[in-house]
Amino acid sequence: MDKEVVDSVTMKRALTRITYEIIEQSKGTDDLVLVGIKTRGIYLARRIAERMKQLEGLTVPVGELDITLYRDDLHEPGKEEPTLNGSDIPVSIEDQHVILIDDVLFTGRTVRAAMDALMNIGRPKKISLAVLVDRGHRELPIRADFVGKNIPTSLHEQIKVAVEEIDQRDSIFIQKLDQPKTI
Repeated sequence: MDKEVVDSVTMKRALTRITYEIIEQSKGTDDLVLVGIKTRGIYLARRIAERMKQLEGLTVPVGELDITLYRDDLHEPGKEEPTLNGSDIPVSIEDQHVILIDDVLFTGRTVRAAMDALMNIGRPKKISLAVLVDRGHRELPIRADFVGKNIPTSLHEQIKVAVEEIDQRDSIFIQKLDQPKTI
């Protein structure tokens, strides 16, 4: 059974807080590029960019990053071949401050794959990480620079983020699992 832990209003507040923190810590946005990790990270990146425009009149480019080929679980027995959706970053990331945006930070493996994918596209001056939810259980030494919500979980739970653009609602759920899940 899924238990809602964050509703749409609280989710919007968390994204607004992340937006303010990015603006404050970036000291200008001339070299800023937001890159959402497919799938839900893209929608969060677009929302943050829109909020920056509303709050400060800033227009920040937003890109989409597909990390499928960079995942370290691609060749596990029994896994089907991955589907590539392609990356789309409309500006050069050379010498830019790239903020990777994802919905949930768990083991850190997705972020590691995203950094590898970015480095194949170009060499950013700096990479920061913004996540809506940090649920703990890191397997790699990765931490987010901007966090909307810290939601501690057990390995027998999973965080599900619903976004209006895909799921017709905004919310965050905790789902109980029979078996622990990684990645």
